[in-house]
Amino acid sequence: MSNQNMHATTIIGIHRKGKTVLCGDGQVSMGDTVVKAKAIKIRRIFNDKVIIGFAGATADAFTLFEKFEEKLKANKGNLKKSAVDLAKDWRQDKYLRRLEAMLIAGDKTGILMISGAGDVMEPDDGLIAIGSGGNYALAAARALLNNTKLSEEKIVSEAMKIASQICVYTNQNFTLEVL
Repeated sequence: MSNQNMHATTIIGIHRKGKTVLCGDGQVSMGDTVVKAKAIKIRRIFNDKVIIGFAGATADAFTLFEKFEEKLKANKGNLKKSAVDLAKDWRQDKYLRRLEAMLIAGDKTGILMISGAGDVMEPDDGLIAIGSGGNYALAAARALLNNTKLSEEKIVSEAMKIASQICVYTNQNFTLEVL
């Protein structure tokens, strides 16, 4: 095997009417090779009050999960403040700055995307997606959100199915978490 990082891809989330749902595929790739098909990229943290998912380098994401949970504890569960603090550290710290991953985090109050470039984004329509299949999943979810009465769970799972039919780095082994 080469010296390439393992990358996990495609997470989509929705926050609507006080409900947050994240869905992630199970594929982990190293270059153009699938090395794992049933990875769990979504976790519950902070006493099951926050769900978080990642796309990018796997080991880097687990480091960020731990750092984010530390921020949640320090900020008494305030999702936005914790995300801003993590993004700030991620951008400024010499070690963290090299981490290659993106996160989606959500709780009952909202959903956010957090990146190493210092970005913390709260979507206008409650939909957010990351990873190589993220844009496909996002487009599908927006169409479903605007043209159907499907549940939040069904919107993200159907969007992921569509993304998996387009993106070779996204499979149909989904993990779904609901708050």
